[in-house]
Amino acid sequence: MVNLPTIDMIGTGQNISRLRKQAGLSVRDLQDVFGFATPQAIYKWQQGAALPTIDNLVVLAAVLQVRLDDILVVDTAVQTQIGA
Repeated sequence: MVNLPTIDMIGTGQNISRLRKQAGLSVRDLQDVFGFATPQAIYKWQQGAALPTIDNLVVLAAVLQVRLDDILVVDTAVQTQIGA
């Protein structure tokens, strides 16, 4: 058995919401930064229903002035068997 990291989507969403608020940004502000027609993607990120793509995650970190590690919540307790 090997511990493989997985992204905690709920925890990551909570971080996105918290960091956005700390930066004094609204969901609409982020919507404008990313050029999204609607805010649904950002709401899904915050709810943990979806994750930003890698390129959007990099932009999000820059806009929020944090490191990627400050946004992502990684769980290393997931065990899986490799090979058989």
